[in-house]
Amino acid sequence: MKKIFYLLMIVSLVSCCKDTPPAPCTTCPPKTEIDSNNINLSILIDLSDRIDPQTNPNPTMQYFQRDTEYIKAISKGFLNHIKSKKIITYDDQMQVFFNPEPSDPKMNEFTKELKVAFDKNTSKDYFTSVEKKYAELPLNIYQSAIKDGNYVGSDIWEFFRNKVKDYCIKNDRRNVLFILTDGYMYHKDSMFSQDKQTSFLTSKLIKSNNLTDSNFKSTIEKNKFGFVKANDNLNNLEVIVLGINPEKGNPFEEAVIKEYWENWFKEMKIKKYQIKSADLPSNLEPIILKAISGK
Repeated sequence: MKKIFYLLMIVSLVSCCKDTPPAPCTTCPPKTEIDSNNINLSILIDLSDRIDPQTNPNPTMQYFQRDTEYIKAISKGFLNHIKSKKIITYDDQMQVFFNPEPSDPKMNEFTKELKVAFDKNTSKDYFTSVEKKYAELPLNIYQSAIKDGNYVGSDIWEFFRNKVKDYCIKNDRRNVLFILTDGYMYHKDSMFSQDKQTSFLTSKLIKSNNLTDSNFKSTIEKNKFGFVKANDNLNNLEVIVLGINPEKGNPFEEAVIKEYWENWFKEMKIKKYQIKSADLPSNLEPIILKAISGK
């Protein structure tokens, strides 16, 4: 009888242990909830000689003019998103970056003006003010850069390495980064190679890597060509690249450029991205608006 009693006691104790919930973690960091309805939108502009109407002319529409129209469409999508929400839920921001900074001191003032934020206390007049700023100031930026004529390149790699997390990512928001570039990556202060990967991409490099025929993908995979990984775990960042514009002479150049960027994004754990060729703003605007709406 005693044996049966002890056996029942053991079964009862084991059962109680199983039902006891684990003790709450007192040292774990709090989880940050992402509100996908609040957007932190950034625009990174490549002010290299790709925008120079003398070096890279386009009679249909100059590339700097296309950029300014892309930016208008981005601001339109951003404002449409905010207008679709209840005022009490406003918690969104938009800003513009360059890397490196242009020499014109006015650029700092332009970027200050273009850094805009909305919250529940934002007045209706602010919408008109933002729309006006994004319709006028970007053109001033491009005109200043063209007038200066000191095209030192665009250090996109270094931006991703040292700045993108601080500048473009907020843990509690949906983070969207637009990059306006021709797809080539070059800056004299950030040029280095690591095995067969590089921090830059030029037409000359594409030719020297023999990426000039339909087998370019297998050549890239075999030789492990690509960009050096600049960062880790950027899974809370969506990226849309606008303006890919390959040099003429290699029919596969555009595809090679896109392959480099796609592989780079995947390495950095960026889950959502788009890479679009230079096109008329009227063709790209629907894509821009859809990307911002997330639909």
